[in-house]
Amino acid sequence: MKIKKGFSMRNIAGSNIVVPVGKAGDIFNGMITLNESGAFFWECLKEETTPSEVVKKVCDEYDIDEQTVKNDVEKFINMLRENNLLDE
Repeated sequence: MKIKKGFSMRNIAGSNIVVPVGKAGDIFNGMITLNESGAFFWECLKEETTPSEVVKKVCDEYDIDEQTVKNDVEKFINMLRENNLLDE
C-alpha cells in the first residue's frame, strides 16, 4: 500500500497539511492536518510498504513500545482509507 498520487504533505506555518494537487482535487475537497507522528507515517507510506514495515521504521526511529505503534499506525491507515487516500 502507499499514498495515492495527487496528494502532498506541505509544512505551512509549522503545521503538516495534506492537500490534493491536480486532478485529486476533484475527488477530495479538503485538507488534513497531521501531527509529528502522522507526518512520519505519511512519509513512510509515500513508497509501497506494509503496515508492519511502517511499525518497524517508527520503532527504529523512536523509543516507543511496539504495541502502541501498531495501534497508532492502524488508526492512521484507517483514516487514510476512510478518505480514499491509499492505493492498496
